[in-house]
Amino acid sequence: MLMKELILKNRTCRRFYGDKKIAIEQLRELVELARLSPSGGNVQPMKYALICTPEMNAKVYDTLRWAAYFKDWDGPVESERPTAYIILLRERAISKQLTWDDGIFCQSIYLGASEIGLGGCIIGNIVKNKLKEVINIGSEYDISLVIALGYPKEQVIIEEIGEDGDVKYWRDDENIHHVPKRKLKDLIVREF
Repeated sequence: MLMKELILKNRTCRRFYGDKKIAIEQLRELVELARLSPSGGNVQPMKYALICTPEMNAKVYDTLRWAAYFKDWDGPVESERPTAYIILLRERAISKQLTWDDGIFCQSIYLGASEIGLGGCIIGNIVKNKLKEVINIGSEYDISLVIALGYPKEQVIIEEIGEDGDVKYWRDDENIHHVPKRKLKDLIVREF
């Protein structure tokens, strides 16, 4: 698959086939992609918690907040919830700062997931103290982000931002998820 095709396929997904399980080995393979990715100063501060059992999935789910633009939606119904999570943990002894590594590692995992037919949602709105208890980690780690994973159950369409400039994603009457994107010509400030 060409890179542009993979990126176009790689959409945030918030509804999954809850009966289609993800194996721990698949999660390890996705973390391997992150491990091989560039890291600022090559310090490699990220560690990972891998979750794919129904019991732990339910506990992790309860620590997450979903889709802020959907004011009347609290997240997927139980049968459409993720069947796995990768939790990014920054080891404080290595780096206490937020860096670009989080985004690099997430994108590597996300692209790898998309390549094997998985969808995902990178979540930053987390009840972190509760999640730390759920996965039983101490103060040596800071929770950075959570990647929810599953087999996608929704259709996502990219479209150009309208004249009003609204960037908010939305769902239509048929539950198709629409994601507005800026035009390329609006992103390039200078060309030399």
